[in-house]
Amino acid sequence: MSTSDKAAAAQGDQPAEYRIRELSRLSGTSVRNIRAYQDRGLIPPPIRRGRVSIYNYDHLSRLRVISEMISRGYTLTSIGELFQAMEAGHDIADLMGLQRAVSSPWTDEVPQTYSLGDLMRLFRGHFSPRWLMIATDLGLLEQTGAKFRAPSPKIVHAAAELVAAGIPFEDMVSVVRKLRANVEAASEDMVRLVERHCFDKYGPGLPPADKVPELAELVWRLRPLVEQGVLSEVARSMEIAANKHLGDRLSYVLESLYEQQNRTPEREPDSQE
Repeated sequence: MSTSDKAAAAQGDQPAEYRIRELSRLSGTSVRNIRAYQDRGLIPPPIRRGRVSIYNYDHLSRLRVISEMISRGYTLTSIGELFQAMEAGHDIADLMGLQRAVSSPWTDEVPQTYSLGDLMRLFRGHFSPRWLMIATDLGLLEQTGAKFRAPSPKIVHAAAELVAAGIPFEDMVSVVRKLRANVEAASEDMVRLVERHCFDKYGPGLPPADKVPELAELVWRLRPLVEQGVLSEVARSMEIAANKHLGDRLSYVLESLYEQQNRTPEREPDSQE
């Protein structure tokens, strides 16, 4: 704890006072950003003493919370909404818990960055630069300077294996587009079910403060259940499609093997002495 913070704690109800440059130094926030947060209502206005603006420990505490939330990926708009809810009686920790349950990544995949050379090696030399435009348009790759970030490396590796097996990249991408449209529609319906039956009963705004932790826990419980349901349906559909399109070929192979194994060998004619 810094000397100023200790002084603030010692003063109890009389928080320490800072001018804006000292507040900037203690909070690690630029003077420009402090003024911008103030204009957006994220921190209260300072006390005016003549031409001097005086800030206190409440401002410092709020700035530290803002910095922490920004580092976790919150936007200034969402931070403002959380502060408004907090001022209306909600616990900010509970609200942040609900926010994380809803908006944190639903996969444990770690994005990976590739150079063009990396992609060429991954696709074993069978990678066309024109595919980059297709992949970035679909969001499979995101260009960052001279490199390409893959939010899901698994799908990039799967694409490389399919191309190596002789499946044209463009044909594979058309299937991915169709799959994405269907999955997005099903996901939309699933989330609407949760919204309608778990959130709508509390009205269009935030749920009551005492219900927020319960709803966050509910969302965390539903997340793996949704994933399991999707994977089960994909497995079921793949089984049906595989039997429909490849079953006859497999049957033909098995019948041929059976015939070969059970064919009666022709007897050679007896030799005459």
